Amino acid sequence: MSALPLRRPPATNEFPTANAAPARVDGALLARLSAQFAATAADHDRSGAFPRQNFDALQSHGLVGLLAPTAHGGGGATLATARRVIAAVARGEPATALILTMTYLQHHALARSDSRWPPHLRERVLRDAVEHGALINALRVEPALGSPARGGLPATVARREGNGWKIDGHKLYTTGIEGLSWLAVWARTDEAAPRTGVFLVPRHAPGVRVIASWDHLGLRASGSHEVVFENVAIDLDHAVDLRAPADWAPDAGSQTDIDAHATQQAWMTVLLGSLYDAVAQAANDWLTGFLNRRAPGSLGAPLASLPRVQEHVGEIAALLRTNRVLLDDAARAVDEGHAQPATESGLLKYTVTDNAVRVVEIALQLSGNHGLARQNPLERHHRDVLCSRIHTPQNDAILIAAGARALQSSGAAA
Repeated sequence: MSALPLRRPPATNEFPTANAAPARVDGALLARLSAQFAATAADHDRSGAFPRQNFDALQSHGLVGLLAPTAHGGGGATLATARRVIAAVARGEPATALILTMTYLQHHALARSDSRWPPHLRERVLRDAVEHGALINALRVEPALGSPARGGLPATVARREGNGWKIDGHKLYTTGIEGLSWLAVWARTDEAAPRTGVFLVPRHAPGVRVIASWDHLGLRASGSHEVVFENVAIDLDHAVDLRAPADWAPDAGSQTDIDAHATQQAWMTVLLGSLYDAVAQAANDWLTGFLNRRAPGSLGAPLASLPRVQEHVGEIAALLRTNRVLLDDAARAVDEGHAQPATESGLLKYTVTDNAVRVVEIALQLSGNHGLARQNPLERHHRDVLCSRIHTPQNDAILIAAGARALQSSGAAA
């Protein structure tokens, strides 16, 4: 059963953004995929291998190109639908969900009517996803720069040569690199007044070299290795979005740019929040089964019969309910055209991921040594959920921005 038909309409000169009725994804299909991915999640965690079979399954149901416009054969899906897919995938195998999230975020930005990318390249990337399951991610972090969200010019440089560009640089944490088809590379030009922006690079272009350095605590199958660019040639029009560095600030540019940034931040926090909330749900699934089965001889009844245990499981239920309400509300607001400001999206990420971490910590407290045993999945869920704390925006940046905004509002009202 396919989630949506893989249609292949003819190419057009104008980029279509209006969709037919957005795709809906069958809940039974998502449940089957969760179970299928969970069955091999421990193997992927041990090996760190790219979850290629998982993406083959996603593509067979039309889920890789779910966000592409319907005119290109995609689903034109809403954030609420994308959230359901990411949550289902993450409940089974979260590294797969992270790679898919990165592709969904790029597809959402490309499908917007105000995207600055050349229409033919937007169409090419989106059709490639629909027809071939091609994945894309942004490559931004560098050894010296760190995360661009903290400011600074990238060391990766694009220089004009003939009718194109040549790129040299070094990127870290390139999630999913072993399975990507397209790289949206953050770089600067070598002009006297450098511009910064995105260069679209085919993954297998000559000069793109992967350093297999990813050996992480959690999300091990995400394959977030290093990538080196050595004299990589791309066409001139693959400089898809170049601006003066100051114009990339969240509050710079036109109101359209500011709104686009807020909407993109909302998409990112909802999808990442859904991913880590799903990890917490998977931990809770295992915990409740364990508590109902485990019956110490000294007790003569399952651990689930103890009021103290019931209280803590009730706390988990409250944390998960809070996450569900916040994520559903944020997705609904975005889909209705009312994305919250970036500072509010940051607080959503802070709250949801802290709740998810707390859920897994409670599960470990209740399960004791059993929860830390490698033959049980809880220790893996714990390692995976801790990765939430390093995703942009990070907690210190979220709280500083929220605190500054609150103090400014208070000062203005005084």
